[in-house]
Amino acid sequence: MRERRRAREAALRVLYQMDMKGRISREEIDAGLNGLRLGGEALSYSRRLLEGVTEGLEEIDPLIEKSSEHWTLERMAVVDRNILRMAVYELLHCPDTPFKVVIDEAVELAKRYGSETSGAFINGILDRLAKELSPGSSDPERCAPAR
Repeated sequence: MRERRRAREAALRVLYQMDMKGRISREEIDAGLNGLRLGGEALSYSRRLLEGVTEGLEEIDPLIEKSSEHWTLERMAVVDRNILRMAVYELLHCPDTPFKVVIDEAVELAKRYGSETSGAFINGILDRLAKELSPGSSDPERCAPAR
């Protein structure tokens, strides 16, 4: 799991850069990841997260806003917004990672890179969303692996 934590940190850095600059090129993404000197598994998982988040924003962002009472994405800190995006992607498309692990990892990233209150903020949103998406919910296909 250490490799996945490194992968999430790397993906967060690139997502942050993308959010601040607007869209960035595939070459800039590759350069950003290569500069972090990730191993094979971490590099592969980072790419999976980045591609999943960037291609799935239309699915991910509304779920975040729905679960974050009185908060729009624009009002959220850039770090918090991108941690949430990664975590929601994992909740939806990475069935090999338990919901609890996804939430714990997101909270740890928030504590490390976000503000003093980021961990609690992210935990609340993801907990609410995970309950809605958990197996047995009205739409279990939401947790199916990405194709």
